Amino acid sequence: MRTRAVTRADADELAALHAANRGFMAPYDPVRPDEFFTGPGQDAVIAGLLRQAEAGTALPRVIVDDGGAIAGRITLTGIEHGPYQNSRVGYWVAQGANGRGLASSALAEVLDLAFRELGLHRVEAATLVDNLRSQAVLARNGFTRIGLAPRYLHIAGEWRDHLLFQRLADG
Repeated sequence: MRTRAVTRADADELAALHAANRGFMAPYDPVRPDEFFTGPGQDAVIAGLLRQAEAGTALPRVIVDDGGAIAGRITLTGIEHGPYQNSRVGYWVAQGANGRGLASSALAEVLDLAFRELGLHRVEAATLVDNLRSQAVLARNGFTRIGLAPRYLHIAGEWRDHLLFQRLADG
């Protein structure tokens, strides 16, 4: 398994990983307050994700390497049932763990959970236009590009265009 459920006990390890990768992730992330890179800051993030999970609207997981250390995080958010049966997925992997297939494997596992266990019909993803590595992870997992969203997210201090992708349960 490349993923496991995130727990509050992961806060310090995630904080250290975020802090060590702050510069690497800066071009892809929103501007974060210093508190985000601390154990208490990550504990607050995890607590919020776990509340969403209890409500059935999120599935937060950590990505682990071969030794069990946390290498990143992957989360289904905005889970909706009824006629929509949809969610969004977001993920990141530490710089030192890039290029080893961890994100691709983690996404495959989460898609299996989304389609088989949660009964979702569709999972959406968005990447910065120039984030070719993330687009390759999506392509390896059967996502198709469905459009361009101008000024979609506030990343690195400015509104940035994103490419939109989807993966359907039946294709």
